[in-house]
Amino acid sequence: MTGFATRQLHAGARPDPGITPRATPIYLTAGFVMDDFDHAVDHFSTGDGYSYTRVANPTNEAVEEKIADLERGAEALLVGSGQAAVAITILGLLEAGTHLVSASQIYEGTRGLFLDNLPRYGIETDFVDDANNPLAWEAAIRPETRALFAESIPNPRNEILDIEAIAAVAHAHGIPLIIDSTLATPYLVRPLEHGADIVIHSASKFFAGHGAVLGGVVVDNGGFDTSSTLFPHLTRQTRTGGPSFAERAGGLARITYLREVMALRFGPTLSPFNAFLIGQGIETLSLRVERQSANALGVARWLEQQPEVQSVDYSGLPANPYHALAQRYLPNGQGSVFSFTLAGGTDAARALINALEVITHMTHLGDVRSLALHLATTSHNQRTAEELDRAGIQPGSIRLSIGIEDLADLVADLDRGLAAVRALSV
Repeated sequence: MTGFATRQLHAGARPDPGITPRATPIYLTAGFVMDDFDHAVDHFSTGDGYSYTRVANPTNEAVEEKIADLERGAEALLVGSGQAAVAITILGLLEAGTHLVSASQIYEGTRGLFLDNLPRYGIETDFVDDANNPLAWEAAIRPETRALFAESIPNPRNEILDIEAIAAVAHAHGIPLIIDSTLATPYLVRPLEHGADIVIHSASKFFAGHGAVLGGVVVDNGGFDTSSTLFPHLTRQTRTGGPSFAERAGGLARITYLREVMALRFGPTLSPFNAFLIGQGIETLSLRVERQSANALGVARWLEQQPEVQSVDYSGLPANPYHALAQRYLPNGQGSVFSFTLAGGTDAARALINALEVITHMTHLGDVRSLALHLATTSHNQRTAEELDRAGIQPGSIRLSIGIEDLADLVADLDRGLAAVRALSV
């Protein structure tokens, strides 16, 4: 079996007969010409070939195959953003009257979807504060629960999920565990290898890597239980009396439904140009993530020694409560997104951020450039003070997404920021 770095370069390659471009061609077209009348009949009967980019596109498919290979999944589906990937996955599995259980520590956009939007469609969500407590998940599950949702490395505090423990709870109830693994990438951990059923990424982040394009991806393990009675839309005949998705696609019924129904009808199509850039980014994924993780560990070690810093939430530090899990699941690096808290609160955070010259102040993650954001006043500003405290976010908490710059320059920049913090008390 070839290694990760080799597969990120070669998986999904599909040379055209007679022409062999080394880079994946960009099929930037809305539709594809049919050879003749019978070709169109055959395509619309079997789905083979290409007719319209919203249905399938060779550029997108090449990148989907690459990502599925890296995640050790059966099939992947690219869509327009990470948020679209979450939305079509949840709406593709749940329906009115069903129930979702989610970890509390998740991306704010996803949390808002679960709290504000899903109830309008008759889908309820309960949240588990202690995501690594199987009993807490078990207690939240109801007869109508249809999925569990969590992040492998939650945003923003670098808390590591015990994927195997939570997968065991999900499977005991015959429901899938869905993992958003954006902050880990398949280079650091592959949740499907630890029992997860579906993996989601915001491909805008580490996959693309350069902060240029949006994209999202869903990867399925191909293990749908075709005898299950919990997902009738996958196991019953179609509206026109055709075979069910389970009969037609077997273990791939979930991802086939997401592709042929959710993505096709809701229309979050990813541009082939974006797919091309995401594919290009993936070719250097391991190199970037390795460097970013090493830099993050160096920055975290330096921060924990500074008197102005109250705490550093990075699982690579031996004193961190998630360190043992990080060594188990993430031996190649503990990621590059984490938070730290300044003792001086909001005023200190403002002074530090305004003094930064190398680290960019913006809302994004997984960029080759290092980024910083004050959580309580930006990404988490819709949470109450009690909710922020329960999530471990204090007035002085700042999220870092560490890039590939020289470590010495990142430390010098943060030192410049801390000097501005110290100046407040002069």
